[in-house]
Amino acid sequence: MNVLLDTNIIIERESLHINQRGIGSLFYWLDKLRYTKCLHNVILEEIEKYKNKDLKETFKIKLESYVVLKTESAENPAVSAVCATLDINENDLNDTRLLNELFNNRVDILITEDKKIHKKAKLLGISDKVFTIESFLEKANTENPELVEYKNLIARKKLCGNINLKDSFFDSFRKDYKTFNEWFNHKAEEPAYVCNAPSGEILAFLYLKPEGEEEDYHSEGKKIVPEFIKKKRLKIGTFKIILNGYKLGERFLKIIFDNAIKQNVEEIYVTIFDDTDEKKRLVYLLEKWGFKYWGIKETKDGEEKVYVRDFTPRFDLSSPKITFPYFSLNSTVHFVPIHPEFHTDLLPDSMLNTESAENFIENKAYRNALSKIYVTHAFNRNLERGDILLFYRTKSNGPARYTSVVTTIGVIESVIKDIKNEKELIEICGKRSVFDNNQLSSLWNKYPSLKPFPINFLYVYSFPKRLNLQELINLRVISNDFNSFPKMFDVITKENFQKILKETNTDMKLAVD
Repeated sequence: MNVLLDTNIIIERESLHINQRGIGSLFYWLDKLRYTKCLHNVILEEIEKYKNKDLKETFKIKLESYVVLKTESAENPAVSAVCATLDINENDLNDTRLLNELFNNRVDILITEDKKIHKKAKLLGISDKVFTIESFLEKANTENPELVEYKNLIARKKLCGNINLKDSFFDSFRKDYKTFNEWFNHKAEEPAYVCNAPSGEILAFLYLKPEGEEEDYHSEGKKIVPEFIKKKRLKIGTFKIILNGYKLGERFLKIIFDNAIKQNVEEIYVTIFDDTDEKKRLVYLLEKWGFKYWGIKETKDGEEKVYVRDFTPRFDLSSPKITFPYFSLNSTVHFVPIHPEFHTDLLPDSMLNTESAENFIENKAYRNALSKIYVTHAFNRNLERGDILLFYRTKSNGPARYTSVVTTIGVIESVIKDIKNEKELIEICGKRSVFDNNQLSSLWNKYPSLKPFPINFLYVYSFPKRLNLQELINLRVISNDFNSFPKMFDVITKENFQKILKETNTDMKLAVD
């Protein structure tokens, strides 16, 4: 497999100060999978521009460990047609040269963080061959589970005083904030969320600060422009994720939203220097989940950008993600039976008291993801964005009336009803479904006349109290018939759904009428 690496990734990898620790994971996998690391000649052209001769020669020596493409293919007319209007400077033109080698099948995949390259690839129909560092790590971890290095990436709440401040994980914060160590030590008795590898190194860290209406946003070092009006807010004080392909970013977003609900805030905000790819990637993640650019915060260390997330109860049908975790009481609600062997794997926060957490320690991307995929052969495909999925864990050991329970609320983001082929199914589902590639292939070929289809949904809420089938019958949600039980995508009336919400002790702040 020949992998073409973008110039910026190589320069980052071979520089004296690496800002993205995900780079190390990327090269670990490239070496482990024995992929050939290829460079385009454009990187040599870039290095020739360096004025420092020693730096220029050092880089040339380091590049000897890569395969530099000796020839360059003629630009494909299809590439020219797509990129002509998008290329406005020399960097854009050079990026197109990389993309052209992929389009002409001179290399197998391209890894780049450049958003415009990904846009061009989508227009050319080759987006399945262009990866970010994160999406490549997800692909590697999904397709090669036997090679996974970190098997128990669990977010834990710890006092800051019990977290290793000397870990190199915090070097980027020390670089941005001169008094970071002092600030961290001052927070010694306050909690934060941290994720450690088995070796002890920190892979993710999150510190949250609830702020009341009396909070000062005006004095020196705290001034935010435009000015904040009085509101209850949750500040994402310190947040960093090392790329590892396990979607820890979404897992930690769930922690943020859960705390926002608990604190009953109206807004969530973060201040950030977005001067590295790592930070820009974090901003992109936040923007996907509803954060919007607000303005700047003036500090002694410079101007930080401010991003705000409205957290007042509302539901956006066009994009449920930006109003997560709220759901609408006016949405169509469907039962979704799910077998025990898949239930907790896909919905880990909905684990039953009778299940052991030890059985779900091994980390997988789809477990951490908030945006998940459910694959089904169901005849009924009358589902739409914004519909609610009520997951019903089918019976385990014992009578169905007492061992099958409703556990979880999901909200549909999209339904892909017409999958063209097996390859497309695998590409869509591979990173967010409980099924591996072989299982997805088997599902595709199981019923020749009835192909499976994926439902992309948001994992919104796990019921504090579970209702079994007998209780659903008692509530008259299910008829009192020996053969009655929830069937795939059965519709639940609004009245019955509200009964379920009440009896499961659901936090009704999440329900928007």
